[in-house]
Amino acid sequence: MTDQAKAYIFALISVFLWSTVASVFKISLRYLSPVELLFYAACFSCCILFLVLALQQKLYLLVEADAGVWKTSLLFGLLSPFLYYLVLLKAYDLLPAQQAQPLNYTWAITLSLLSVPLLGHRLKIAEIGAILVSYLGVLVISTQGDVLSLKFENPFGVALALGSTLIWALYWILNTKDRRDPVLGLFLNFLCSLPFIGFYLLVTEGFRTIDGAGVLGAAYIGTFEMGIAFISWLMAMKLTKSTARIANLIFISPFLSLVLIHFFVGEKIMISSVVGLIFIVAGLIIQGVAGRTERGDDG
Repeated sequence: MTDQAKAYIFALISVFLWSTVASVFKISLRYLSPVELLFYAACFSCCILFLVLALQQKLYLLVEADAGVWKTSLLFGLLSPFLYYLVLLKAYDLLPAQQAQPLNYTWAITLSLLSVPLLGHRLKIAEIGAILVSYLGVLVISTQGDVLSLKFENPFGVALALGSTLIWALYWILNTKDRRDPVLGLFLNFLCSLPFIGFYLLVTEGFRTIDGAGVLGAAYIGTFEMGIAFISWLMAMKLTKSTARIANLIFISPFLSLVLIHFFVGEKIMISSVVGLIFIVAGLIIQGVAGRTERGDDG
């Protein structure tokens, strides 16, 4: 099997796992509060990432980590997983999964907007068009297709879903300057987030005995969405000869996710959710093409 074929396999594993996340979020939130789900998922993620470090024979990096590495890890841990997932899971708690999931996919558009003040990026006409198309999709989903009325079914939930994209975009920008080993960095981010999550849980709700189904949901999220999917994607990026071809596979995820939401969560998928998602993905594709054209990358 060629390296490119292996890259496609690893990428598709990640895409499938990320496609299941919205359903697992929504089902798990029947048994756990957003902060409970985050706390236990982060614990499982720490365990799986520590195991990966051990298998990669990289545990020595923990010993070599200096004060700068730990400061970086505390900052990133505060942003994600703590703030990002706390806001995102609250959005999933308030909105149907078919609405929260597509809205979260606009993070790349938010990244473009945030790059203007933080990185001095100048938006091209195509990028502005991509932003308008994607946010038209947000409007369609948020109003359940009644765009002209501007009547939002749950404005706070929509605000949280879009707010999570702001946190993730900020995390992504800062992450471009991160020089830590990727797996080590992710492990330390989750490890350093646990005091923040644990303290927030303690002062807002307190610890309680939780349902076994909730534990299983947290275990799945921590192991697969926060751990294995990321490792698999890294492997795909390492093996591929064309990152653009691999990256394009990610557009399968939101549509597959809607199918899984219908069958496993039991939500009747609205036409507005599908149409809105098409607009969002169209905007992301326009943005991606504009970016590759600017770099002279033929993919």
